[in-house]
Amino acid sequence: MEFGEACKFVGAIMLRLSAINNQIRSIIVDITILIQSIIGLVAILGVLVILLTSPFRQKKVQQEKQKDNSPLIIKKNTGFQHLVEIVNNPESSTEELSDAMTLIIKKYGTIHAKLGMRPHPESKAYINVVFRSCRHKNINKDIIVKFSNALEKLNPTYKREIHEAMMRGLNSRGV
Repeated sequence: MEFGEACKFVGAIMLRLSAINNQIRSIIVDITILIQSIIGLVAILGVLVILLTSPFRQKKVQQEKQKDNSPLIIKKNTGFQHLVEIVNNPESSTEELSDAMTLIIKKYGTIHAKLGMRPHPESKAYINVVFRSCRHKNINKDIIVKFSNALEKLNPTYKREIHEAMMRGLNSRGV
């Protein structure tokens, strides 16, 4: 082998080694980016876990549960008839009325569908609750409006009947 050929051969090997070296560097950079991405995702996941299990969130959940607490009278029995009795009782306080009407909306807010053009027979109980609540001495306008709006929203086909019962109840107050 001559010196010129040897130099060409060594040059080709060096060129080949340089290309391999560049490929290795490129692979190392790709692996580094991949590892950094994984570390970043793990860090984000850790922050989310901490936020979801933090004491602040637990306090917030407890506060929401406490907001839903009703007076002792309502806690014992939350049947529809019992809640209607609270509304009909002239001695019920404003807080009891508010809680009873809120529970009626939450648990029993949907009235049966109309039978053609006629209201369902059970709708009379709801209409009576609206009427009686409007006549109650310890009720205030905010409770009446909140209850009737929620009932109308849940039962749009009974909107006219609910509004009429509310107007009859308010007009019969004699205030």
